[in-house]
Amino acid sequence: MSGSEYEREVTVAPGPSKSQIRRWRRYLADEIAEGQIYRDLAHRSQKPEKAILLGLADAEDRHAQHWRDLLGEYAETRRRPSLHRALLRILARMFGSVFVLALMQRSESNTPYKTDSEVPREIAADEAIHEEVVRGLAARGRETMAGNFRAAVFGANDGLVSNLALVMGVGATGIAPSVVLFTGLAGLLAGALSMGAGEYVSVRSQRELLEASHPTHITLRAAKHLDIEQNELELVYQARGMTPEDASHRALERLGYLNCDCNPSFSARPDGSQGPEAELQQEEFEAVGNPWKVAFSSFLFFSSGAIIPVLPFVFGASGIAALSWALGLVSLALLITGGIVGLLSGAAPGKRALRQLAIGLGAAGVTYVLGLIFQI
Repeated sequence: MSGSEYEREVTVAPGPSKSQIRRWRRYLADEIAEGQIYRDLAHRSQKPEKAILLGLADAEDRHAQHWRDLLGEYAETRRRPSLHRALLRILARMFGSVFVLALMQRSESNTPYKTDSEVPREIAADEAIHEEVVRGLAARGRETMAGNFRAAVFGANDGLVSNLALVMGVGATGIAPSVVLFTGLAGLLAGALSMGAGEYVSVRSQRELLEASHPTHITLRAAKHLDIEQNELELVYQARGMTPEDASHRALERLGYLNCDCNPSFSARPDGSQGPEAELQQEEFEAVGNPWKVAFSSFLFFSSGAIIPVLPFVFGASGIAALSWALGLVSLALLITGGIVGLLSGAAPGKRALRQLAIGLGAAGVTYVLGLIFQI
C-alpha cells in the first residue's frame, strides 16, 4: 500500500454532521433521563422488581455511554431530555406507581431507534427487550391494584355517564331546576343501589359456587370403612376431573396405603387439621372478596361520579348555565378516568380518554335532544 493510499484511508471518515450531533445529543439526554426514571422507580419498589428496574437503568447507562463516545467533544454540551421523559421522571419521583410503568412501556415502544439506521442493532434490540420487561412489570402492577382501584375507576365512570345523560335529558325539557336536582339525586341513588346490589349478588354467587365446587369432609369420615377392593373413593376423585390412574393413586394415599404429605387435594387431614386445599379455598374466597364490602364500595364509587353533574344545581345554577357547567365538569372527569383506564389496560391513555369523552358526550347529546323534543 502506497503512502497516498494509506493517507486517503485514514482521512475518509468525516466528523458528525450538525443533524447527527443534534440527534445524538437528544438520544443521550433521553437515555440519561430513562436511567434516572428506572432508578427512581426502583427506589420505591420491593424485590424482585427493584433488581429488574436497576438492571434496566444500567442498560440505559450503557446506551448513554455509546452516544457520549460518538459525540466526543460535542457531548460536553448537555441537552434537556424530551418533555415526555422529563414529565415521567417527575411522576416517578412523586408516585413510582404502575402508571409510570405503563407510560414507560409506551415510551419504550415508540423509540426512534426503530427507524434510525445509525443506531447499533444491539442497542435497538435492547430497547425492544426493555419494552417487554416494562410490559411485564406494568402487568404485575395492574394485577396488584386491579381489584378495588379498577372498580373505583369504572364505577365512577358509570356514574358520570349515566347521571350526566339523565340530567341533560331532564334539564333540556325546561322544567324547574329543583326538579332537575331531585331527578339527578334520585338517579344517583338508584344507580348506586343498583350497582351495589349487582356486585353483592355477583360476589355472593361466586363464593357459593366455590363452596359447592370444593370437596366436603364426608370422604374423611367414610374413608376408614371403605373396601379396598371396591374403592368408591376413586369415583370421588374421578368426578373431580382426575384420570382413573390418578384417582386410584389418590385414593390409596387417602386410605393410608401410600404416604404423601404434599398432596394439595385434601380439604383437611385425618387429624382434623386444615390441609393445603383448605388454605387454597380461603385464598380463593379472599380473592373474590366480601360481598358486603364490594357492594358498599361500588355504591360509593358510582356515587362519586354521579354527584358531579348534579353539583351545579346543588349550588343554585339553573338553565343552560347549569347544564354547561355539568357538561364541562363531567368532560374533565371523563378525560381523567378514561386516561386511567387506558393506563390500567396498557393502551394509549390519550386515545382512551378521548374515547371515553366521546361516549359520555354522545350519551348526553342523545338525551338532550330527546329532552328538547319533549320540551315543556
